[in-house]
Amino acid sequence: MPIATPEVYNEMLDRAKAGKFAYPAINVTSSQTLHAALRGFAEAESDGIVQISTGGAEFLGGQHNKDMVTGAVALAEFAHIVAEKYDVTVALHTDHCPKDKLDGYVRPLLAVSEERVKAGRNPLFQSHMWDGSAETLSDNLAIAQELLERARAAKIILEVEITPTGGEEDGVSHEINDSLYTTVDDAVRTVEALGLGEKGRYLLAASFGNVHGVYKPGNVVLRPELLKELNEGIASKYGQPAGSKPFNFVFHGGSGSTAEEIATALENGVVKMNIDTDTQYAFTRPVADHVFRNYDGVLKVDGEVGNKKTYDPRTWGKLAEAGMAARVVEACGHLRSAGQKIK
Repeated sequence: MPIATPEVYNEMLDRAKAGKFAYPAINVTSSQTLHAALRGFAEAESDGIVQISTGGAEFLGGQHNKDMVTGAVALAEFAHIVAEKYDVTVALHTDHCPKDKLDGYVRPLLAVSEERVKAGRNPLFQSHMWDGSAETLSDNLAIAQELLERARAAKIILEVEITPTGGEEDGVSHEINDSLYTTVDDAVRTVEALGLGEKGRYLLAASFGNVHGVYKPGNVVLRPELLKELNEGIASKYGQPAGSKPFNFVFHGGSGSTAEEIATALENGVVKMNIDTDTQYAFTRPVADHVFRNYDGVLKVDGEVGNKKTYDPRTWGKLAEAGMAARVVEACGHLRSAGQKIK
């Protein structure tokens, strides 16, 4: 099946929440990492999400001019073609976009999809993320309102991050401290600004101690049970039945999380989990192994000629793709999306 239509993407998210599973959202930076993600989803019989961060888009745009929009559009168009060959449904998403990059990334990409929809086509991307976690909550939500209105018109889902995720990603960093926990008051203010779907559907990256990157055990204290408190607080305030889950949560900074922490997050409404650090390593590790095992072939040591078959990018590239795909399969198992593809 090709890239998800807006209707199918909504169905994917509804199925995940009802079934208490989540889609791995895999960051990609090349056609090869895209194929690795698609292959992993196909092998796990899981639908999924592939996403491009601002740094990833800049890399895709080429080092000559590093144009983020060019890079993101090019890979998205490529994905619309090659995804046809994989028997899974995939949504395209743009990851973390802070305020100073909105005009050079998300807003132009929204305009691309607006034109496509006006012409009777589907949007290029199925969702975009606005990362206003470095702003005051008031400013964050004011920008989110503007973006949500445009996203809804373009049949796109908006992801918002209302409070910080620790660590660093693409130049946006936050300290690891007590501010990494979203409060019920934060959630109430979010609903007051963005509604509960009537103004447009959105995904919520709430903070429960999440940290980007890799840290030793004990340095990060995750509290995924906090998501239950946020849902209960909103359900109570807005007269929804006990046990309802008003929010579609996103799990950021999940590398190294325990099976128990992931399971708790899924039970409490997480429908999307971002995975980047682990898949980066899974892609690079086989390449390093290949180089170490074939040192004299990969390099022309001491005036020798090397071995073309070992330094051919296709040789080590196939190993990298297989390594990353295997990690995606593993993620699908952890998030219970394996075997859940839309038939």
